[in-house]
Amino acid sequence: MKKYIICVLLIAFGLQNHFGQTVVGKWKTIDDETGEAKSIVEIYETDGKIYGKVVDIINTERRNAICEKCNDTRKDQPVLGMVIINGLEKDDDEYEGGKILDPEKGKEYKCKIWLDDENKDKLYVRGYVAFFYRTQNWYRVN
Repeated sequence: MKKYIICVLLIAFGLQNHFGQTVVGKWKTIDDETGEAKSIVEIYETDGKIYGKVVDIINTERRNAICEKCNDTRKDQPVLGMVIINGLEKDDDEYEGGKILDPEKGKEYKCKIWLDDENKDKLYVRGYVAFFYRTQNWYRVN
């Protein structure tokens, strides 16, 4: 009987991990223009909203980069450790209503993120202004 209960629990846990994936976790960012991996962003939830912080910069020559072009309190602050996704809220299978910062350009955009329907280890990250947008693919880091 113990083996049966353990087996059921393991199956349930596996199904939850497969179908219950969330955007929370660490993600490798991929530049949509160059295709190069740039950083690791940790997405986390606070008070029901989603935020993302740069926890690693892959290019060692850029590890000490600062946000020279930012126009807010992040101006001249290190990109490493910087919160770049702010205040997204869940709307069905997407998170939206917040902003994302491009530290290289110092510009902030409206933001929407969602998991790929078939590959829950792939995250679509869209920054947009009006009808103009860019979408990046980020990949879960285990």
